[in-house]
Amino acid sequence: MNTVIHSHDPITAIGGGDVDFETLEQALSLAPCLVAADGGARAALAAGHAPEAVIGDLDSLEPSVRAQLDPETVHHLAEQDSTDFDKLRRSVEAPLILGVGFLGRRLDHSLAVLSSLVSKPAPPTILLGPWDVVFHLNATVTLDLPAGSRVSLFPMREVQGRSSGLHWPIDGVPFAPDSRIGTSNKASGDGPVLLEMDGPGMLVMLSRDAFSAVWDSFAAPLGKRRNR
Repeated sequence: MNTVIHSHDPITAIGGGDVDFETLEQALSLAPCLVAADGGARAALAAGHAPEAVIGDLDSLEPSVRAQLDPETVHHLAEQDSTDFDKLRRSVEAPLILGVGFLGRRLDHSLAVLSSLVSKPAPPTILLGPWDVVFHLNATVTLDLPAGSRVSLFPMREVQGRSSGLHWPIDGVPFAPDSRIGTSNKASGDGPVLLEMDGPGMLVMLSRDAFSAVWDSFAAPLGKRRNR
């Protein structure tokens, strides 16, 4: 697979799901390089942004939208064994992706995206929706969250971990998608929330206003500024 975009900085990816233009602008202020997954190009153009690349099987890219794009930016990957989200993520080289337009509208598409986060952990990806921030945790993360903040944990495979700063600690809990899940947990307010997993498989779902804390945790090692 050829790499379409090389970036030393985080990039913004846009999909064809529900796109909150305010969220898109926030993502672009932090990660200005915009890459569209197939029909996400329509939302990008509607928001006044021409993506630097459009990647996918192009079955959702209407001729009227394609006509507005630089042909050199359109990359057709014809195979049908992966989603457009997969195609985009494996075609870019970046330390972090902010994804908008990948949650909402169609549940099957959203579930496919969440599955991809776990099955293909790289590059690290933060999904921003109108109400949620979602990322895959396969190691350790520290989040500065106010007391009472929602911290939902949803396992996509069997996994265990440890925590501090949660109202209901997860130490020793055997999580699995068909048995024990960890939705509707919350920050205790006793210091930052620390989550550590023994391996891949856990999705972390926070409220949309927790994005600053997530950005700080993921982007601080890259030397990027806070989103305050």
